[in-house]
Amino acid sequence: MAAIEVEGISKKYGEVEALKNVSFSVNPGEMFGLIGPDGSGKTTMFRILTTLIRPNSGNATVDGLDIVKDYKEIRNRVGYMPGRFSLYQDMTVEENLKFFATVFNTTIEENYYLIKDIYQQIEPFKKRRAGKLSGGMKQKLALSCALIHKPTVLFLDEPTTGVDPVSRKEFWEMLKRLKTQGITILVSTPYMDEAVLCDRIALIQDGSFLGIETPQEIITDFKEVLWSAKSHNMSTLLNELRSCKGVKSCFAFGTVHHLTVDPSLTIAALEKQMQDKGHWDIEINEITPTIEDCYMQLASKPKEV
Repeated sequence: MAAIEVEGISKKYGEVEALKNVSFSVNPGEMFGLIGPDGSGKTTMFRILTTLIRPNSGNATVDGLDIVKDYKEIRNRVGYMPGRFSLYQDMTVEENLKFFATVFNTTIEENYYLIKDIYQQIEPFKKRRAGKLSGGMKQKLALSCALIHKPTVLFLDEPTTGVDPVSRKEFWEMLKRLKTQGITILVSTPYMDEAVLCDRIALIQDGSFLGIETPQEIITDFKEVLWSAKSHNMSTLLNELRSCKGVKSCFAFGTVHHLTVDPSLTIAALEKQMQDKGHWDIEINEITPTIEDCYMQLASKPKEV
């Protein structure tokens, strides 16, 4: 039995279609990622699966329980960490944790082994009000509160948004350790580099899934010739590369541009074209695709009617 089973879920807010006939399943003990930009439908899916809102159509189960008929039991079994920090900011770290343990009719001591590695990092500040914590500490407290009742399925909606790189890395290390406890984790993120840390991922755009595979399988499926390019004038370079014959696509990627090209085009020929346009220091190299390259390719494909 799948830990999460989604069949044909759709959700509209007025005229806006937040989710469009989405189907997927998550295996027990799996870390499954929803990867996509803000507004793609990730949070709506989380709210449906945690029984906070109902879909307009479709069905879903969590831990074998129907999200509509069995919503009370689902709420007892799952942990949910929303994207926005939602704990009581005027209560201390310790008070928040005790409160959530009491709500679920348990104690901190009973399930301390689950949160020990996480809570020990913020325990020195247990008398500090939650609103006074740093971003990384707030996320660790929120995760502790989501785990204190020993959930079978953990929902994490963009848990590392707005958190510094060191805290982001620490957070994902915590999730890896939680997997060893047999907890199923559904996590969403807009950061493509975090996708490779999941067992499987679904790339989502405008409420529709572009693909569901392991990160490596998605990268392997990328069949285009991919190059990186840079020069002293990156903004002009971007537009001129896009207008070149043989260049299929070109996007800005940090300090370089990534472009897909026809196999007949050579690096030397393209460098010559750019040099003729004033990019005397043009540098083009063949590169290996990332999840973000795959996402951009899938997102740019015409949608099936």
